Amino acid sequence: MYQDFESELDWAMRHMPRTRAAVAALPDLNGVRLACNMHLDLKMAPLVAGLLGKGAAVYLTTCNPTTVQDDVVAWLERRGAQAHAWRDMSDADWSTSFDRALAWEPTHLCEMGADLTTRLHQSAAGPQIIAGLEATGSGISRLNGMAPRYPIFNWDDLPVKEGLHNRHMVGLTAWHTFFQTTHLTLHEKCVLVIGYGLVGQGVAAAAKAYGGQVIVAEIDPARALQARYDGWAVVDLTTAVTQADVIATATGAKNVLSAQHLQQVKDGVFILNVGHVAAEIDVGFLKNLPHSEPMPFVNAYQLGEKKVYLLANGSMFNLTAGYGDSLNAFDVTLAVMAAGIGHIVGDGARQAPGLYLLPQSAWQPAL
Repeated sequence: MYQDFESELDWAMRHMPRTRAAVAALPDLNGVRLACNMHLDLKMAPLVAGLLGKGAAVYLTTCNPTTVQDDVVAWLERRGAQAHAWRDMSDADWSTSFDRALAWEPTHLCEMGADLTTRLHQSAAGPQIIAGLEATGSGISRLNGMAPRYPIFNWDDLPVKEGLHNRHMVGLTAWHTFFQTTHLTLHEKCVLVIGYGLVGQGVAAAAKAYGGQVIVAEIDPARALQARYDGWAVVDLTTAVTQADVIATATGAKNVLSAQHLQQVKDGVFILNVGHVAAEIDVGFLKNLPHSEPMPFVNAYQLGEKKVYLLANGSMFNLTAGYGDSLNAFDVTLAVMAAGIGHIVGDGARQAPGLYLLPQSAWQPAL
């Protein structure tokens, strides 16, 4: 297993030249204690290994237990990282990981979902953080509801991340994963996309490209209008769930697809989530029903006379059941993250507490 991982990592590094260059451009990081709360898969290993090579101390937690690759964590621990993360860890262990990361007394945070920052701000005590990074829309939403004690730089809203990862890669890889997991295509299927932000836009466009008949449910009037201008039929969610053969949630909000909606779906419907929040679907309602797993990552629930197929138990489908972004596309994302880390240990550390957009001068050289 270890030798196989070394080969996979070498393959990843060969196809991520921007990340290699961005890590090489980082300053000496001795004295930096960086707690990272993020997806821990193969694509993250080049960055973390590079940070360790630059002298940083690194503590790893995950933003989603279903996306952890245990061999990646073990390899990074051998390289010197500390970690409290493993695949499908319990909610209690996951919560403990945040406390352990903060007790480690980091100087900087690099997050996807703002779990560490949220936990820290629930108490008056805790480590003195110099600066942090946040990479997700759901994390930014959480940060907008608090007064950060240190500068935090938002790089989710950068055009290079919105336009590449959010708009194109999530939808593309979600449907690739659907084909591989179910052995089915989208032909002759009505595909409902819930949420028409950039992720939802990409999910809808890719579904059409792969033969799906797409409808959209969106509660924001401006986004609903945009969906109509893009050529999609915008349907009220209560009605849409009765029409769809495949449902994809892409909102980043909780309980979007409720128990009431689930009781109205068609027999044989496939349901998947590509948003950061695993609770977009009322999975608890389904888990009380008789169920089986006819295929890996396909959970079949018996709802009266109907069969409902929930993919990856409602977790982020493209990264739980699949590989997520391609290496070459994620190379851009990871290079920007590396540049962001350079910013929070440099000029960004001198900013007043608050939430800021990562400045163009910090990330553009990484491209």
